[in-house]
Amino acid sequence: MKIKTRLTLWFTSITALILVLFAVSVLYSSAKIREREFFNYLTTEAITRCNLIFSAGLDPEVLQQIYKGSRKNLTEPEIAIYDLNHKLHYHDAPDIDVVKEDSLMLGEIQQKGYLRFYQGRWQVIGYLHRIENQEYLITAAAYDSYGHSTLNTLWKSMLLISVPSLILIFVSGIFLSRKALDPIREITDKAQKITATNLDLRLPQTNNRDELSSLIKTFNRMLQRLEDSFEAQKSFVYHLAHEIRTPLSAIIAEAEYLITKDRTSDAYKTGSQAILKDALTISKITSGLLDLARASYHVSQIQFKEVRVDEILLDAGQQVMDSNKCFRVEISYEIPSEHDGEQPLTISANEYLLRTAFSNLMDNACKFSSDNTCKVTISMIEDVIDQQPKIKITFADQGPGISPDDQEKLFQPFFRGKNKDLADGIGIGLSLTRRIIELHRAQLTLHSDPNGTVVHVVFSSQR
Repeated sequence: MKIKTRLTLWFTSITALILVLFAVSVLYSSAKIREREFFNYLTTEAITRCNLIFSAGLDPEVLQQIYKGSRKNLTEPEIAIYDLNHKLHYHDAPDIDVVKEDSLMLGEIQQKGYLRFYQGRWQVIGYLHRIENQEYLITAAAYDSYGHSTLNTLWKSMLLISVPSLILIFVSGIFLSRKALDPIREITDKAQKITATNLDLRLPQTNNRDELSSLIKTFNRMLQRLEDSFEAQKSFVYHLAHEIRTPLSAIIAEAEYLITKDRTSDAYKTGSQAILKDALTISKITSGLLDLARASYHVSQIQFKEVRVDEILLDAGQQVMDSNKCFRVEISYEIPSEHDGEQPLTISANEYLLRTAFSNLMDNACKFSSDNTCKVTISMIEDVIDQQPKIKITFADQGPGISPDDQEKLFQPFFRGKNKDLADGIGIGLSLTRRIIELHRAQLTLHSDPNGTVVHVVFSSQR
C-alpha cells in the first residue's frame, strides 16, 4: 500500500473517530440534560398541584377534569398525593394509576424525602412536601414525548450530516496527502536522474527548516560520500594496475630477454634474480591487499582476545629484522613502578592484524632512518578525561622527515611521498596500519620534521 493511501486512510479514520466521539458525547449529554430537566419539571408540577389543593383550596375534582382533558398529552404528569399515613388525598387518574404506589414506595419517599426512577418509559418522582404543619407524599409520572422526539431528530440530523462529512474528510485526506508527499515525489524524480556517471549532481536545497530539508541534506551528504568512494575506488584501481604492471612488465621483459637466444649461466642467474625480485614485489602487493581487505571487515567479524602488547611488538620487531639483516628495532620500556606488571600491558586485540600494523610502522622507520634503526618506546599515560591508564607506543626514526603536503595523503592506499626514491615500497602499509589501529579503538598520530618522524599509538589498557 502506498504511503499516500495509508495517510488518507489514517486521516479519514482518525477524523471519523473524532466525529463519532463528538456526536456520541453530544447525544449523551443531551439525553442526560433532558432527563434531569424533565425530573425537575415533574417535581415542580407535583409541588404546584399540592399547593393548589391544600393551600389555594382548589377543588380536586376540577383538577381531575383538567387532567382528563389533557391526558392525550403524555407530557402532562399524573400526580397522586398521600398523607404520612399513606392515605390517598388526590389522584389525577385512579383508574389508570401508572405508578401504583404501595406502602414500601411511600415509606421510602417518607424516609429519603426525594426519589426518582423509571416506570417503563415513564419518568417518576416521589417527593415529601410540607404545607404549614402538614406533610404530604407526592408522586408524579409522565413520558417526555417532546424531549425524546427532539433527541431522535438530533440523532437523525447527525447521521445525515456524518455521511457527506465522511466523504468530504476522505477527499480532504487525498488532497492533503498528495500535497504532503509532492516534495518527496520531486526528490524521488530528481534522485532517479543521479547515476554512477553523474554523482556530482545534488538535490536542490531549500530554505525551510523541516524534515524534508534535513532529508535532502542527508541525501546530499550520502552522495558526497559515494562520489568520494567512487573516486577513491578509481584511484585505487589505477594505482593498483600501475603498481602491478611495473613488476609484471619487468618480468615479461626479462623473460623475453632470456628466451630470445642462449645466454650464459651468469646471465640466466641474474635474470632469474630480477624476475624473483619483481615476483616478490607482486606477492607483497597481493598480501597487502588481502590484509587491507581483512582489516576492512566489521569489528564483529574479527576475533579479538587478550594479548600482551609488548610480546606482539617483540614478534613484529623480530619479523622486520629477519626480513632485512640491516634493519634494527630497539624496544625500551618507560613504565612507572605502580604500573609495573603484566596486567597494564594487556589489551584486547587481533594478534595477526596488530603484528602486521606494528611491522609496517617498524619497517617504514628502518627504511628511511639514516642508521636503519626504529626506536620503539612503551609507556603508560593517564587519560586527562576519565583518569584511566593508557598504553602509549612510540615509533621513532632519524630519517629526512615527511613534508606537510605528503602527511595529508600519507594514509591513502598506494600513495608514496616525495621520499619514495629513498626506499622501496608499494604504498599500502600505512593505510592498512591506520585501518587496523582504528579497528582496535586506538589513536594514531604522526609528527615529522627534518630530523625524523615519530608515530604515536595509544591503546586503552585492560583493567
